[in-house]
Parts: sequence; structure tokens; C-alpha cells
Amino acid sequence: MLQRNPDSLVRMGDTRSTAMSPADLISALTSLARRRAGLIILIFGLSVVCGAIYLRVTPARYLAQASLIIDTRKSQLFSQQSVVGESAIDNATVDSQIEILKSERVAASVVKDLHLTTDPEFGGAKPGVFGTVLNFLLGSAPPSEQDLQQRAQTAFRARLFPRRVATTYVIEIGFLSLSPDRAAQIANATADAYILDQLEAKYEATRRAGTWLQERIQELRQQASTAEQAVLDFKKANNIVDTGGRLIGEQQLAELNSQIVLARAATAEARARLNRISEITKTDVSELDNVIKTPDPAVADALRNEVINKLRSEYLDAASRESAFSARLGKDHLAVVNLRNQMFEIRKSIFSELKRIEETFKSDYQIALAREQSIQQSLAEAVSQNQVTNQSQIALKDLDSKAQTFRAIHDNFVQRYMESIQQQSFPYTEARVISSASRGAKAQPNSLLVITLASASGLLLAFGVAILIDLSEGGFRTSEQVENELGTSCLAVVPLYRTEPALPPALDARPVPTEAQQVVRTGVLSGVIGTPFSRFAEAFRTIKVSIDLVSLTKSLKVIGITSTHPGEGKSTIAANLGRLISHAGGSAILLDCDLRNPSLTRSLAPAAEIGLLDVLSGKRLLTDVIWTDPATSLSFVPMVAKTRLSHTNEILASANMKMLIDELRKSYDYVLVDLPPLTPVVDVRSTNQIVDSYLYVIEWGGTAIDAVKSALSSAPLVYDNLLGVVLNKADLDVMQNYSRGGGYRYKDQYLERYGLED
Repeated sequence: MLQRNPDSLVRMGDTRSTAMSPADLISALTSLARRRAGLIILIFGLSVVCGAIYLRVTPARYLAQASLIIDTRKSQLFSQQSVVGESAIDNATVDSQIEILKSERVAASVVKDLHLTTDPEFGGAKPGVFGTVLNFLLGSAPPSEQDLQQRAQTAFRARLFPRRVATTYVIEIGFLSLSPDRAAQIANATADAYILDQLEAKYEATRRAGTWLQERIQELRQQASTAEQAVLDFKKANNIVDTGGRLIGEQQLAELNSQIVLARAATAEARARLNRISEITKTDVSELDNVIKTPDPAVADALRNEVINKLRSEYLDAASRESAFSARLGKDHLAVVNLRNQMFEIRKSIFSELKRIEETFKSDYQIALAREQSIQQSLAEAVSQNQVTNQSQIALKDLDSKAQTFRAIHDNFVQRYMESIQQQSFPYTEARVISSASRGAKAQPNSLLVITLASASGLLLAFGVAILIDLSEGGFRTSEQVENELGTSCLAVVPLYRTEPALPPALDARPVPTEAQQVVRTGVLSGVIGTPFSRFAEAFRTIKVSIDLVSLTKSLKVIGITSTHPGEGKSTIAANLGRLISHAGGSAILLDCDLRNPSLTRSLAPAAEIGLLDVLSGKRLLTDVIWTDPATSLSFVPMVAKTRLSHTNEILASANMKMLIDELRKSYDYVLVDLPPLTPVVDVRSTNQIVDSYLYVIEWGGTAIDAVKSALSSAPLVYDNLLGVVLNKADLDVMQNYSRGGGYRYKDQYLERYGLED
């Protein structure tokens, strides 16, 4: 059998789908509009009418705008002269100016200049005769001038709309009024009042700053004079002489420091020359050859000596000749030996001259060292003397610093005071008007916007109400909904039956024995034969075809027909299905097994005195209780109970009942069992042993979805053997508006072509 589909969340056909494509959404809204067209049109029309009424009764208001700019260049021009601490203009500053425009001070200025307290638009209308009498009776005093001012300011601020233009320094001042000329006048007056307020604020701040500066200058002048006199008195008391901004002791100490540095450098230089020359003179005369030929840079000054230079030239000349003669005549030749002796004598002379220079360097070193020691001693004495007066100098510096501070502050305040005097004579403001307001244009109410909003609100409200109504219905409306919610197939949709059937003459003329028990053939229970070419009859043919198809793969003879609640039409489905099968040539028997409420028996065999219980108890034979439909040869077993039965489920699950059903299987092609509904009683749950499959009847739009789910969940054996669902009592004209795919939109010409009727 079909399996459950617990993940399905599609509810109410079109309105609860969780995964709708745009096309499905449009289709769902279209279906909703078709089935709730009257309600939607009504709500939409009322919304549009309300919008039109609002436009009719609301007086027109006109908007005029003036523009002013916060001039950053002017602010930069005067920023150096500002006494009150001008700040750079940024976004927060512009926003602050907008708040100033909306301030009570600007409002009071405009109200006063334009006499708005007498304007009826701003609450200044006279009460009239009726109002005067009413105020007299109520004991109300006429409003005071302050009340009128406050009322006019409140009305003015409510109609004022200053705003910044994008990210610029331009501010637009908009004003709404009942008169276009009045709107322009007030917008311009507001801009002028704002600029005047800025000028007055700057003038007042500058004036207060000048007064305060003047008082402070007097105080600072006295403090500076007192501090400078204290410096002079301290110098006189401590014998401190100032030379060019520095004390004598400090100047002397600085000079000695410079001299000691130079002396130490000279001593180090003399010691270095002496040490190097001493290293040379300590060597043997015979080792001077390399020094003479390639002198060290450290003894270059010594070798520049005139005597040494002459001897060095002679030595180098002799060395050159000695090298040439030695190569030509040999090392032992007399001329070579004489040259060597001559070179030795020259080295001795150079060595003697170096010794003399060494003594000179030694003398220079001793002189530099003595000078360094002398300066060092003078420095120590100066430091010792400076330490004695150190405490006095510290106190002097403190007094001098205080005097300079007071004097600098005094000079700065004098400069600021002069600037404040200049600003009082030349006030300025950063704001200026760049565009005056002209005659205002109509701004409120916006007819197009009001009608658009009314229409949009009407549509949203209409569709919202329609969706709420759909959600509140809670019943099955389409076969797709049945399949999605219950996970089983919908075999047929049986339309609501409205025509009283008329049996065909041929069937009425069929001879029937007078003693036979005949079922009643009136009303909807005979619809399939009374209107054979209707959609009602076609739906039962669909059910029969579904049963025949299942019978090809599974033995399906005993079919139980049940529902959720009483009154859903399960007995109607059972009677018409049985008559359709019998009328088509099949053998079928219908059993009324609703033991507690045998409504089918009351309709088909109201005169029956014996029935199913008599057969099960063995009091009667089956042939004694069978009733026959003369028009279709349908066999019917009524249910007759003399008293109320309590254990009806035990009867349906008894062995005798099973034996009866097994006997009927052999004699008939189909055994249709009209069972009680699932919710009130438990009888259906005990019929699993005798019924092959169940046909579940649901009233279209009447049975709640949750009720059906709960009933089937409580009877899992019924659900597992479910053949399918039949939607009964459907209004096809309305139903086509619930179908997303339009599967129920039958056209009349299609019905006529195949001989079907509504």
C-alpha cells in the first residue's frame, strides 16, 4: 500500500506551500484572488474610497524652501582673530546648526517679527461668539499673551523642516503653510532670524570675553610688576651681576671648561709625538735605513726638518749609487765599501738630529702638561666658588621664571583684548543665505502617493484577510492537498449532488416479484443511475476503475468504506458505488455494518425488521435478509437492532462475521461494507481481518486536516490497507480556484462533447 509522507508541509492548497517557485506563487495568488474575488474587491474598493475621502477633507499645504550655507572659508579667514575659541566646521557642527534652526529662540524671533500669534493657522483665531459664551459658561479665562506665544511657537516648529543637502555645508529651510506666499515669507524670515541669532550670539560672547580680559589684564599687570621687582631685590641682596643674560660665575666656568678641553687635547698630541719619536731613537743607528726610505706618518713632521731633509736626500742618493755599483762591481769593491761608510755616517747624523728633536718634543710635552694642570686647578677653584653661590642662583632663576611667566600672560591677554575690541566693531557669521524662498508648491497631501498607498494597503489587507480565511477553513480543497498531507492517492472528487434522480424507463419497467424486498430508489443514493451522464456518476466510475486496477495485482473483493466523522457521505458513496458496479453487470452486495447508527438501512430499507445481526446469531439465513434494487440488481443487507448495542467491535471481529464475509466472497465480485466513522467509535479498527482494503471518505472543505491525520494515525492498520481517499460534496466551481494547476477548470464545450452534464 501507499506509504506515509510525514515531511509534507503543504497546507490549504495554495497558501501554505513551503517551496514555491515564482510561477507557483503567482498561480497561488491568482487562485486566491479568484476564490475570494468579492472580498478582495470590497476591501480594495473601501481602501481607495478612504484614500479619496482623505484627499477631499485634508486641506492642501504648500512647501517653500530657502537655502543657506555654512561658509568654511569665512570661518578660516577670521579663525586667528577669534576670542571665543572658534572650532573647525565638521559634520557634527552642521547638524548642530540644524538643531539651532529648530530651537525655541529662533521660533520666538520669527513669531514676534511676523506677528504669528494673530494668525489663525498658528492658533491665533478669536473664539467667536459661541466660543466666548462657552468659555464664559465653563469659567475659562482667555489665553494670555504667553500662551499665544507658546502655541504659535509649537505650531511653527511643527511645520519647519530644516535639512542638510547630502554631505555639503548647505542647509535647506523648508516650511509648510496653508498659503504658498505665507510659506515663502516664513521660510525667508527663519533664515534671517537664524543669521541674526548667530550675529547676536557672537557679539554677546565677544563682549563678555572683552570685559573679562580687561579685568584679568589689570590683575596680571600687578602680578608681573611684583615678580620683576622681587628679581631685582634678590640680585642686589646676593651681589649677583648679570652679563648679557648670564652670571659672571657661570661665564667663567664655561670658559674654563673650554680651555681644559683644549689643553688636554694639546697635551695628548705632544705626548703622542714624543712617544713615537722616542720609539725611533731607541733603535740602533743601523736600523734607521727603513725609517729614512719609508718614513712613518707619525714622524713626518720630524722628517720635514731642513737638516734631516738634506741628510735624507744625500742618504737616498748614496743608497742609489751603492745599489748600482754593487750590482756592477760587487759588494766588496772599494767604491761600494766607501759608499756604505758614507751612508753610515749620514745615518748617525740623522740619528743625532732626531735625538735633538726628541728633546724639543719632550719640552713641548712638559709645557702642555703644566698648562693643563694650571687650567685644571683654576677650574677646581671656580667650581668650588660656584657651589657657594649655587643656592642663590636657583632662587634667582625661580623668581626670574615667575616674572617672565606673568609678563608673557599679560602680553597675551593684552593682544586678545585688542582682538576682542576689533571683533565688537566688526561682527561676522559663517552662515549666509544663498537662495531665498519663492512661492511655495503644493506638498501635502500628495494625491498620487495617497492613492498608491491606499491601493497597496487595500490589496495587502484584502489578500491578508483572504489568507486568514483560507487558514481558518482547515479542510481539504484539492486532490493534490490530500496526496501531500496524507501521503495517499485521491481516487476521485465527487461533486455536490443537487439534482433529484429520475430512473430510466427501461429500468422502471423491469418486472420484479411483488414479494421481493426492494430498496428505496430516491435521492442522492441513486444518483449514479438517476443522472448517469453527470460528473457525479463519472466520479464513481473513476473509483471503480481504481478498484479494478488494484484488483489486477491483489485480491480485492471486500472493501470497507469509512470516514472521520458522521455526515461526511460515506453511506452515499457506498450505495452509489454498489449500484454502479451492479448496473455495469458486476455482482455486488452492500452490508450496513454501522451497528450503532445504521443510516444506510434507514434510507434504503426503512421497513426492514430483520438484518445482519439475525444472520450472525444464526436466527435467519442470509437469503432471508437480503434486499434487492430492481434497477441495478444490487443486493443489500440491512442492519436492524431491537436494542442499543455496546460491544459492536466484538461483533465485527467475531468468527461468525468472518464466516459470513468468506461466504460472500464466493458469491459476489465485490462486497461493500459501510463501516462507522473512525473518530466516534473503535469498530473500524477491529475489521482488519474481514476487509481487504478501505475507502476513506472526506467531506470537501468540511473535515479538518488535523482531524483526518489524527484519525488515521490512531488506526495504523486502516491506513496501511488504505485504497485511497474520496473527496465528497465538492463544489467544482469553487474548487477550480483552489487548484494550482487548474486541473478542475472544465469547459462546457468539453463536457458537451462527451455527453457530460454539470
